[in-house]
Amino acid sequence: MHRFFIPPGWIRGDHVLLGDDVAHQLRHVLRLRPGARIVVLDDRGAEYEVALVSVENKQARGDILARRPASGEPSAQVTLAQAVLKKDNFEWVLQKGTEIGVARFVPLITARTVAAGGDGVSAAKQERWARIVREAAEQSRRGALPVVAAPLTFGEALDDLTAGLTLIAWEEERAASLRDAVAPLRAADAPQVTVFVGPEGGFTAEEVAQAQARGAVPVTLGARILRAETAATAAALLVLYELGALDPA
Repeated sequence: MHRFFIPPGWIRGDHVLLGDDVAHQLRHVLRLRPGARIVVLDDRGAEYEVALVSVENKQARGDILARRPASGEPSAQVTLAQAVLKKDNFEWVLQKGTEIGVARFVPLITARTVAAGGDGVSAAKQERWARIVREAAEQSRRGALPVVAAPLTFGEALDDLTAGLTLIAWEEERAASLRDAVAPLRAADAPQVTVFVGPEGGFTAEEVAQAQARGAVPVTLGARILRAETAATAAALLVLYELGALDPA
């Protein structure tokens, strides 16, 4: 069944009202008709199986047939602090990171970031990022929408750090592996890991030193030099794998 994240206010008792964008997709893209079943998620931990009652151009209505806890979320919470990249590359990171199971994205403006331009990241671009994440979450059967934070400078992102382990992928690191860094967390119930990944030109030595001073652990992703978007996806996937968060529920 097709899945849609919707505002909780659209759920009214045993019924659901679906607004413009979803109604348009149901009617004109998926060509669903009354009687078809879909799943809607409230992004608060619940999902609802719904039988469509009417599908109009600007609104659809449905009856709720079943409620259940939303599934599809990994046991580990991974935040990917990724330097903003050229348009397609950054959007690819958002899409694939969502599919993998990243819980939160923090777009970074670093010393070598060039993709954001002189005026920074526009509101329209941030809206597009949120839409990409929502569509990827629906497609990959996520149970919650990953958060896309407002863009932060490297220093602001370090100030924003909360509990958990912080890693910084750095091509100059030769010894410390990601596997060894996350090993102490394998027995934790809900480990939290933040992974910093740099722009096309990588982090500066000064940025790495600044991160280390705040408790971040530089790690290598292997002997080969990866493109930034590859490094981001690989690092997030490796963290989730090493913590057992990709195992079947």
